[in-house]
Amino acid sequence: MQTVNNMTNQDGFTLVEVMVALVIFTISLLGLAGLQAAALRDNHLANQNTIATQLAEDMAERIRANPPGVTNGDYNAIFTQPGAQDCYGGSCSSTQIAQMDAHQWFAAIQNALPSGTGTVIANGSQFNITVMWDQERTGASGTNCSGNHETDLKCLTFTVQP
Repeated sequence: MQTVNNMTNQDGFTLVEVMVALVIFTISLLGLAGLQAAALRDNHLANQNTIATQLAEDMAERIRANPPGVTNGDYNAIFTQPGAQDCYGGSCSSTQIAQMDAHQWFAAIQNALPSGTGTVIANGSQFNITVMWDQERTGASGTNCSGNHETDLKCLTFTVQP
């Protein structure tokens, strides 16, 4: 009986197989780098949204802490940062407290968010608190809240009732 040996010897990988493996490996590493960059960007955007939420809640708490200022309409239309007030050491009127609140709130927004600003507008018995910032860092400065990041700032609006 005669046996036929159909097995061939393999001595190793060919150069072409190694090159294909390196190309696949390189492409996968570039894909991972892209995922890492996207994750960092999304984490930064989420952080900005969290800061904006905290700042809006800060103004809501300031409004709730000054009922006479709400009654007097001192929070009804805040669009710009008023002059600094120091109400910590003495007695201040509700209007002066509202001005101090607005001044500190605007300063906090400007320090925490790029091109940050905000508004507080009365809407009946409620207040619309809007925090705006240049989320995409495009140099946008519009306050229309249109969603176009090339021209308008990113807006986060809360409606609160004191």
